[in-house]
Amino acid sequence: MKLHTLNHIALALGLSFGVSAFAETMSKAELKDAKTKIEANYKAALVPCDSLAGNPKKICKVEAKGNKNTAQANLDASNNPTAKNQRQASDAKAEAAYDLAHQKCQEQTSNAKDVCIKEAKAVEVAAKADAKALMKTADANKDANKTITKAVGKADEKVVDARQDAASDKTDAQYKVEKEKCDALAGAAKDNCMTQAKMHFGK
Repeated sequence: MKLHTLNHIALALGLSFGVSAFAETMSKAELKDAKTKIEANYKAALVPCDSLAGNPKKICKVEAKGNKNTAQANLDASNNPTAKNQRQASDAKAEAAYDLAHQKCQEQTSNAKDVCIKEAKAVEVAAKADAKALMKTADANKDANKTITKAVGKADEKVVDARQDAASDKTDAQYKVEKEKCDALAGAAKDNCMTQAKMHFGK
């Protein structure tokens, strides 16, 4: 998978978090209609898949299902814009993007396929880590607003912890990508590749 494609996916995932916080709560009828529309769109998206075969057909179905799951999560976040629901919406989009990328990786072989999968996973991990950090930051700010003088220090600690957790998750994911790339080598070249990867990521 090309790096610019991964960056575009990561950007899209990042932008998805928090957007629905401005929406108003729907009525029961509106919510039902929205869910019905999501299901109808999903079934419609599956129709073109029937004319395909092999991996393209699987890709088509995975993409349709991912869009459905993302739409449902976004609907929940829009109807009840809590930090938790917004994070779940972001996670759903990250998972859908990973599932689609993973399926597309099946068209490759050997180490290239393994690297493709690891890179897709790294993007998913990064997106989820960022969403988790944003949720923790929102929770920290909420706590701080309740008791300003006592909570500010605690909020700062949570923000730092959240950012450290996110950075750690991203580093681990990127290390796995580099390690997978080293597996394509042999002998001294592989050993040197692993040494450089460990030094770079502090392993």
